Amino acid sequence: MSKTLEFLTLETTHQVDAAVIWLHGLGADGNDFKAIVPSLNLPQSAAIRFIFPHAPMRPVTINGGMPMRAWYDILEMSLERKVDMANIDESVDQITQLIEFQIEKGVPAERILVAGFSQGGVIAYQVGLLGKYKLAGIMALSTYLADANLIPEATDSVNGQTPLLIHHGTQDPVVPYELAVRAHGELENKGYQIEKASYSMPHSVCPEQVVDISRWIQKVFSIN
Repeated sequence: MSKTLEFLTLETTHQVDAAVIWLHGLGADGNDFKAIVPSLNLPQSAAIRFIFPHAPMRPVTINGGMPMRAWYDILEMSLERKVDMANIDESVDQITQLIEFQIEKGVPAERILVAGFSQGGVIAYQVGLLGKYKLAGIMALSTYLADANLIPEATDSVNGQTPLLIHHGTQDPVVPYELAVRAHGELENKGYQIEKASYSMPHSVCPEQVVDISRWIQKVFSIN
């Protein structure tokens, strides 16, 4: 059993009926995206629990083996992104535990959205497209597929018809925009339901994008 993750929580109301599990990028922590919630300007009718887990501390090869919060080790920064798949599997198990914890607290899987930025997005893809729970949505921000060959056809995935959002900066020097284009094409060919947008930004999040994320979350959860 993988070690349970520590996480931060922010609720828009005391009577929640939906949850967003939002995964940060390499070297950050759960605080990284907690601050974005007020900027989403969600309506008062939104009843969402936001969960921001902290990735484990682990040595990261591309950073000279320096320990930092990371969902997995990155062995090289080529377009093919050589990564530690065993680390990824461990992180997927840990996020699945968080999904199950929310189910125990009364939020059904179909009302849980998994989002991730950069490394966190890799895990969001894996949890959603290879997982056992049908989710409300999958949000992949400035990220890539760890191994497209592992992703099943939409007809063979429990989330084959689940809304999937891909956002990426066209000026991204860390995770090249080409990787988002590649992921979009591979998933589209497998039959997934994708909404994709690009922004003139580096490896970050921009105000225009935050507006689009808010709109998408409201649509996924049918918030009026």
